[in-house]
Amino acid sequence: MKKARVTKSSGNVFADIGLPNAAEHSIKADLVLRIAARIKSKGLTQAKAASLLGLAQPDVSKLLRGHFAGYAYERLFGYLNALGERVSIEVSQAKTKKDARLELEMAD
Repeated sequence: MKKARVTKSSGNVFADIGLPNAAEHSIKADLVLRIAARIKSKGLTQAKAASLLGLAQPDVSKLLRGHFAGYAYERLFGYLNALGERVSIEVSQAKTKKDARLELEMAD
């Protein structure tokens, strides 16, 4: 029997599979997960969510299934606003160039 090779994750699946702009993909995925959670917590159907977000129902379905590559941050932030979420953006000085990065913090 062949032994399976295991590689420890970096914490970002997009980086692990070698996608460019992995941090951006990860943040967009987290935003979409938050959108999905708000839709669920409000008990919205995809059709109702589509109406609220200004999308067609098939587009909501695609978004919730992870097809978010064509969505800008601003658009995802707008969807969160439409679902009753407040979005704040903070820009701060990094101590070193290595520390300069894009991060997402979400409150519960």
